[in-house]
Amino acid sequence: MPVLIITGTGTEVGKTVTTAAVAAAALAAGRSVAVLKGAQTGVRPEERGDAEEVARLAGAVTAVELARYPEPLAPATAARRAGMRPVGPRDVAEAAAKLATEHDLVLVEGAGGLLVRFDPDGGTLADVAALLGAPVLVVATAGLGTLNTTELTARELARRGLELAGVVIGSWPVDADLACRTNLADLPEVAGAPLLGALPAGAAALDPGAFRAAAPGWLAARLDGTWEAETFRAREAPPKPVPLAGGAGEPGGGQSR
Repeated sequence: MPVLIITGTGTEVGKTVTTAAVAAAALAAGRSVAVLKGAQTGVRPEERGDAEEVARLAGAVTAVELARYPEPLAPATAARRAGMRPVGPRDVAEAAAKLATEHDLVLVEGAGGLLVRFDPDGGTLADVAALLGAPVLVVATAGLGTLNTTELTARELARRGLELAGVVIGSWPVDADLACRTNLADLPEVAGAPLLGALPAGAAALDPGAFRAAAPGWLAARLDGTWEAETFRAREAPPKPVPLAGGAGEPGGGQSR
């Protein structure tokens, strides 16, 4: 995978910290890494953007940002309101292709979800993936509601003929509830792709040295890690359901669909 596209099922799902973990694991495996953020929104000129945050956590990566817009909006909207030139999918794809000639791995981090618009023509991160012929890694949340947004993203990738490399849970809670635990089995089913990792909640707050040391343990072998989905699922297995009085389908059984 010389280029890997990283998208989320929405905003605030752990996309940047997952990008940092993938970068850190690749670096630990001896690969050179570049991180490309096509359009950074909602960050002032003196503030650290997502690509720079990845570099802070992961280490010696080449961090590239093509454009920055001040308001925390979709890139197309933020560019229009700022009176600035938007960044289109071809701009991002060309920058990624150039970086791929100089690095073993290029991580292209999107803004929000797969279909967030870059420009007035409706260009999206999905178009970047198509231009590059690159696989897409989806970062999802752990809890209730994630199956719907993950399946919608997976279906759109399939509709466009794009490869879904797998799903990573961007933040696994310390006290996972029943929905989180059952989603470990359901997420790969609805995505039609493997679960490739789970980052612990609060990973971004770790000291960079501790983050880099731990990152391979959060990701599967395809992402240069040592994490195993079956082992994680067994450890986090949900409790067995309590049978309803009377049995399913009998009076008092409480059968429902």
